[in-house]
Amino acid sequence: MRRRTIYVILGLALVVAVGGAVVWRRRAARDAEQEPVRSAVVERGPMVIAVSATGKIEPDARVGLTFPAPGRVAEVWVEEGDRVEAGDALARVETEQLKLQVSQSQAALAAAESQLAQLRAGPRAKEIEQAEANVRAAEAQWNAAEANRDRLAGGPSGAEVAAAEAQVAQARTQVEIAQDTYDLTEGDGTEKEQANYDLYTAKQELAAAEARLRDVMAGASGDEQRAAEANAAAAQAQQDAAQAQLDKLLAGASDEEIAEAEAQVEQARVALKLARHGLEKATIRAPFEGIVTEVNVTPGELPPTQEQPLVLLDNSRFHMTVAVDELDISQVREGQGVEITVEALPDVNVTGTVESISPVSAVGTGVVAYQVVIDLEPTEAPLRADMTANATVVVDELDDVLKVPSWVVRVDRDTGQTYVHRRVGEEIERVDVELGARHEGVTQVIGGLSAGDEIVRLEEGSSLDFGGP
Repeated sequence: MRRRTIYVILGLALVVAVGGAVVWRRRAARDAEQEPVRSAVVERGPMVIAVSATGKIEPDARVGLTFPAPGRVAEVWVEEGDRVEAGDALARVETEQLKLQVSQSQAALAAAESQLAQLRAGPRAKEIEQAEANVRAAEAQWNAAEANRDRLAGGPSGAEVAAAEAQVAQARTQVEIAQDTYDLTEGDGTEKEQANYDLYTAKQELAAAEARLRDVMAGASGDEQRAAEANAAAAQAQQDAAQAQLDKLLAGASDEEIAEAEAQVEQARVALKLARHGLEKATIRAPFEGIVTEVNVTPGELPPTQEQPLVLLDNSRFHMTVAVDELDISQVREGQGVEITVEALPDVNVTGTVESISPVSAVGTGVVAYQVVIDLEPTEAPLRADMTANATVVVDELDDVLKVPSWVVRVDRDTGQTYVHRRVGEEIERVDVELGARHEGVTQVIGGLSAGDEIVRLEEGSSLDFGGP
């Protein structure tokens, strides 16, 4: 009983399935009879010819900013998304070492300029007086040495004794003069040190004069005579040196000395400029107005080596770089208008201009294409860098031409002839056509059709289908 029930159910299911298939086939056939073809009408009017390519919206500038000066990051004043003006300070590294270099360079420049000014001004009167005094002292010392040598050679005479005594008196006078000069010199600078040195020299000369007087009075041995000869020669050399120094002061600095001093000043200025430049470069400043898109530095740490410390983007203007196929590039010219659609902003219309066309094809694309740079016109649209966009370059505008949808055009597989199917009354006939430009699903008809003709495309399987795509 149960088995019979199952057979009955299966039989009913089979009947329903067969009946449904028959109904479906009849409905499909009826629909095919009602709508066997797609149709269009030949129109006359304008037609735009354009070249399209896809690319990305690019900012006017996008640069990575680095620290030319080494060191740890001291401060960071911006965050990602901040808008900055040209010249704004963004971050800096530690500057203590750089500041010391600037101070040292400033001191070196001041010293070099002082030396040059002194050479150009010539010797001061006090320097000349001191040099003349040194000459007189050296001459007196030489005279004393000569007299001492003569005395030791032949015994002291009254004149030698008188000369020795005169030298002692003169030396005492020099000590008094040097002492007065030292007492009157203020401060602890170079002039004070020079006065102290002159006083010390005068005292030494007084001690030497007194010793010579004693020697004159006491007579000398052979060794003392030889020593006297040496002293006389040394005194002569000292006198010559003192005279040469005086002559040099009176003659002033030579052109070569001034030129050398000027070169040292210039070298010191360059060193200071470099030091200041290094200090300035310790701070990253915005080269243009824009938005900070990356901040990869942290105070207290060294700047990264694998990425840019900061990245700045100039979004005041945008451009696109697209690859145009070699078959279309001949139609593209600099200055042509461009219509741009942005995938992320479907309701936004953006225009632009062809700015430049690469003279050589792009490498590594697998096809022959040329890079075309498109400058976007300013817009209030919320464009962002790297958005995908399609650029359409209008290369020609045709007026008053016949045109049909491209889907109605067929190609004879045997002859390559293009043709369409035209409805004439209740009949459908094949018409060979001559075609012109094509763009965005529209084809220009040069010959074979007239405005108002109804063109149909037979569905696959129609007895009137001559083949084609």
